[in-house]
Amino acid sequence: MPVVESTLAYIDQGSFLGLRALGRGPLAQYGWIYEHPVDLDAVRRFQRNLGHGLLGRRVERSPLPFARDRWVTWRGPADIDLAATARPRSEAMDFFDEQLRIPIDPEAGPSWRVAVQPLTEGGAAITLIASHTVCDGLALTQAISQAARGETWELGYPPPGARTRGQALREDAAQLLRAIPDIAKAIVAAIKLAANNARDIASSVGRSGPSPTKLDGAALVTVPSVAAYVDEAQWQSRMESLGGTSNSLFAGIGAKLGQVFGRVDDGGLVRLQFPVSERTDGDTRANALTGMALMIDPANVTTSLRDVRAELKRNLSALSEARFELLGPVALAPLVPPGLARRLEGMALGAGAPVGCSNLGKLDGPVNRPDGTDAEYLVVRQIESRTTAEILDRLGGTLFLASAQVNGKVSLSLASWRVGGPNSKDQLKAAFAQVLDEFRLTATFE
Repeated sequence: MPVVESTLAYIDQGSFLGLRALGRGPLAQYGWIYEHPVDLDAVRRFQRNLGHGLLGRRVERSPLPFARDRWVTWRGPADIDLAATARPRSEAMDFFDEQLRIPIDPEAGPSWRVAVQPLTEGGAAITLIASHTVCDGLALTQAISQAARGETWELGYPPPGARTRGQALREDAAQLLRAIPDIAKAIVAAIKLAANNARDIASSVGRSGPSPTKLDGAALVTVPSVAAYVDEAQWQSRMESLGGTSNSLFAGIGAKLGQVFGRVDDGGLVRLQFPVSERTDGDTRANALTGMALMIDPANVTTSLRDVRAELKRNLSALSEARFELLGPVALAPLVPPGLARRLEGMALGAGAPVGCSNLGKLDGPVNRPDGTDAEYLVVRQIESRTTAEILDRLGGTLFLASAQVNGKVSLSLASWRVGGPNSKDQLKAAFAQVLDEFRLTATFE
């Protein structure tokens, strides 16, 4: 198989340098809950297969300042992290939360890991956690599907330390020279972006985070998160009765949650931020995506989704122009110093109080089978790592809704941090249940 390009794509370089500048970054998590016996040997095969696919890599730094870094081969941890003692089924979400606190690093490793918690009632909770620098949601989903089917994908990256320092300096200097046209275009795009978003930039720059060194010894927190399951047939019926689609029902729920949590603008609208995948066959980028922002009036979303559907359609049709504005400056990522990256964090999060949304849609069956059999329940989440209450408050709090459909269920997870509180799981669950009830959706909570 020919060797693929090992230089990080600009967007992946930006993700990695942002992680280094802030000392924290998003983690993608899959969690499976088995209520029947788990084949641990099959889970170990699943983990080994993951190391021979899109997850089979980590970042190796360039010795040349401002050059892009490289991917090198990394097969993953030597074994699954298997808990020695069983825990009650009711503590599965606690187990998933605890695993998020174990360090993940796309450079030093592990850039991802698999952990298994046996349950006293039988079965087990299994989780896969990965740095967003190594894979976006769709890349992780694709890697899981391939690994569960027993498929491997040898990316052809070199082993760590394969280049001498002199060789690395020469190759990366040549790569930097070749990038000059990209950098020139990115400067033009950045000037246009700044001119078009002057107010948003002015209002968001002040929300920058502290230096990573200030996180050492700080009281880290995990953003409260809850998961709920809705029968797929009921979801389908409800979206049709509201005149919507699965995406618009998901967006309507996000808008109503934004209203309940006070994340509205002066006109009462909720800003939903969606990633939009650009992943193609054979795509080895870790983050092959752009984004779009929807402005939704939450007043009537529980009775009709037609306006939400129209807003989705309008944004998708305008995506090419929005993509240029969002990704045009990305070639400047290797040139941004850490201090500036921290000041720009607020801008990257968007103006006001957006609601983050990620809908993976209907998943392939193997995604729900890390041991070769269907898990009874699936949880998908994106959670910020190594953060503090002070940082979350400075950023205006957070609200993130994620969803996936598999095995006859729609799995929904909601993570929230309110500035000044309250920030308890019980209150979050009550608010989420209230919103789902307004949509006349019957949910089972994890």
